[in-house]
Amino acid sequence: MELIPLKIDGAFRITLAPHRDDRGFLARTYDRDILAGYGLVTRWIQETHSFSKKRGTLRGLHFQCSPYTETKLVRVAQGRAFMVLVDMRAGSPTFGLWDSVELSIEAPELLYAPKGMAMGMYTLTDDCSLLYKMDTPYHRESSRTIHWKDPDLNISWPINGPLIISDKDLAAPSFKDYLAKEGAVTV
Repeated sequence: MELIPLKIDGAFRITLAPHRDDRGFLARTYDRDILAGYGLVTRWIQETHSFSKKRGTLRGLHFQCSPYTETKLVRVAQGRAFMVLVDMRAGSPTFGLWDSVELSIEAPELLYAPKGMAMGMYTLTDDCSLLYKMDTPYHRESSRTIHWKDPDLNISWPINGPLIISDKDLAAPSFKDYLAKEGAVTV
């Protein structure tokens, strides 16, 4: 495993070292000691499986506010997905910035997102499965969304073709409107 820092403070792309042969591959997807060596969260209390049937499915940008902010460790179990993080943390040196990684089963990698990130995903293939480990339980009342196409964030989504998105995500407030109403996320 190799941890590669993203432009958002505390976020990492984690490359795996699969052992490949003509049958496929075997890869360690989690190593507590390696993550702990970087000072990262190693205690996960929930795991969620997200499945999207169609290419072009967009989910996000989702997060939980205090005291239920979540650290996430994400990997693709099937297909390919474009993952986006937006730093929502009060006082962060990268507050308001976004970054992205593409995760796929062909080049197995993970995304480590520290507490206070809004996260979104866009499927690049049909039948896309993602697995999310979280260090905090899901709390519906603390769940928030900011608009995926906020012009101030100016995220470069690789949208090519029809978009499949929920009404909730379409109706989400802009980054500025969210901040004006609720403020930055405290972690």
